[in-house]
Order: sequence, then C-alpha cells, then structure tokens
Amino acid sequence: MFQSGDIMKSIIEVDCIICSYSDGLEMLAHTEEIAYFGEHTQVTLTCPGCGWRQTDFIPAESREGNCASYFINNTEDLSIRVIRGSACTVRLVELDLEVRPGSHSMGYVSNIEGVLNRFQDVIDMVGREAAQEGEQEAIKKIVNLTGAMQSIRDGNLGVTLEFLDPCGHSMIMAENVDIRPLTEDELDDLPVGPAAGLMEAGAAQSRDDSE
Repeated sequence: MFQSGDIMKSIIEVDCIICSYSDGLEMLAHTEEIAYFGEHTQVTLTCPGCGWRQTDFIPAESREGNCASYFINNTEDLSIRVIRGSACTVRLVELDLEVRPGSHSMGYVSNIEGVLNRFQDVIDMVGREAAQEGEQEAIKKIVNLTGAMQSIRDGNLGVTLEFLDPCGHSMIMAENVDIRPLTEDELDDLPVGPAAGLMEAGAAQSRDDSE
C-alpha cells in the first residue's frame, strides 16, 4: 500500500461480487472534512476484471440505519445539501417514486435539486422506452410526472423527500429534517447494495493507515 497525497491506494483481497475476479479489488480511499457534514472517507472500489466500480461516503462516526425526511415546498429548498450513501433508497413520497441501490449504486454529495435531476433522468429514460413501444398510458403518466417535477422546482408543488439508509451514511442538511430509526420491516425490505461491508472495511483501513 502507498499514499499519494492524502489518497490511499490498496488491494482488497476479495473476489469481485459481479464477475468473481479473484485477484482482488482496487481501493482508493480519501478522508477529508466535508463542509456541513464533518469527516467522511470517500471509498471507491474497482474490479480490474470487469470494470465494476462503486463509490461511497463513510462518516467517521458510526451511525444506525435511519430514515431522514424533508418536505420540499419552495425554491430555496433546492439548494439544501445532501449526502446519499450507496446503500440508500431515495423516495419522493407523494409521487410514489423510489430509487433503490443496485449493483452499480454510487454515493454522492449534491443538493436537493441534484436529487430531483436524477429522478428526472430516470423518468426521461422510461419515457423514451414508452415512446419507442407506443405505450400511450405510460406516456401519459410520464408527461404528468414531468409536469409535477417542474412544479416542485418552481415551488408550486410540495413533496416529501426520504432517504432510507440501513447503513446510516446519508444526510439531508436542513434544520427541520425528521430523522427516525428504520422499522424492522423496513430493514428486512431495504437493499443495501452489493458492497456495503467492503466499503465500511475500506474506510476503517484507510483511517488506521493514516494514524
């Protein structure tokens, strides 16, 4: 292992969870103070065999799984900062929209507008598929969802944003965020992505090596 600046590079001796590549995964870990969020370690795992890649942001202090919810009701809310961990399920409750972590789920630092943009990207993708297949009912729903998303951005429609994170890595940085523990049913139902344990181990290894 060696250190280049404050980026730690190493090999994690585990098989790839996607292609079973057996010579280890490459890990980059960088610990820093993120404004408004405190100390986090950004961990990126990469498989040399298939190119699978995953990034997460691990807080220095361990946290229990939780649900953070915030009601978006004006344009100023769009600038509120967020951290979304790679194991986090994101919901827009009143629109019945949900994005769950998959095998390529990435953690990111953004704001609420960025979260809405990611939802809109998925809506647009589904809309293109519906248009190609001529599914008129689906197209109508997509048009309505797109209109609702624009109304949220314009401050004319309120919606509840939820971050449900079994690993406790995700945060919505606003004063009136509601934070509650996840229920047993939620913990049983929510996916965590394929590499949650590896990310935690990589972050801990990086901090140990930097001391």
